[in-house]
Amino acid sequence: MASTSVSRLMPASPARVWRLIGGFGSLPDWLPFIPESTLAEGGRVRRLKNPDGDVIVERMVEFDDTGRYYTYTIVQAPFPVVDYLSTLRVHAVSGDGDVAEVQWSGRFVPEGAGDDDVVALFTDIYREGLDALHETLEQQP
Repeated sequence: MASTSVSRLMPASPARVWRLIGGFGSLPDWLPFIPESTLAEGGRVRRLKNPDGDVIVERMVEFDDTGRYYTYTIVQAPFPVVDYLSTLRVHAVSGDGDVAEVQWSGRFVPEGAGDDDVVALFTDIYREGLDALHETLEQQP
C-alpha cells in the first residue's frame, strides 16, 4: 500500500473553507479540473467528469460536519489504483481564526504502475487541487 498527503494554509476561516468544500458534490465550485459532479444514492455517491470527459465515480464512506472532514473511495476511475481511500479535512490554525489548513490525503494500492509514479500522480492532484482552492478563496469576498 502507498500513501500521500498534501496540506496548504488557506486565507479564510475554517468555517468558510468548509462551507465551500464540505459538500460532497461541491468539487466544481473550486476544482477546475472537475467541471461536473452529479450526486446519487442520497448524496453518498458522486459521478465526476474531467475536461477530457473521463468519468470518476466516488463513494463517501465517512462524513463529519463538526470535525470538518469526509472520507471517500474510488469506485471507478482511469487511475492505476485499487483500494483507494482518501480524506479531505479542514483544520483550525491555533491563534488565527482567519486562516485554515486543508489536508488532502490518500492511501491506495498501485496497479499496473510503480508506487513512486502513483504517489507522484496523487500528490500532484492534491497539490494542484489545494492550489486551486487557495486561488478560489482569494477571489471570493
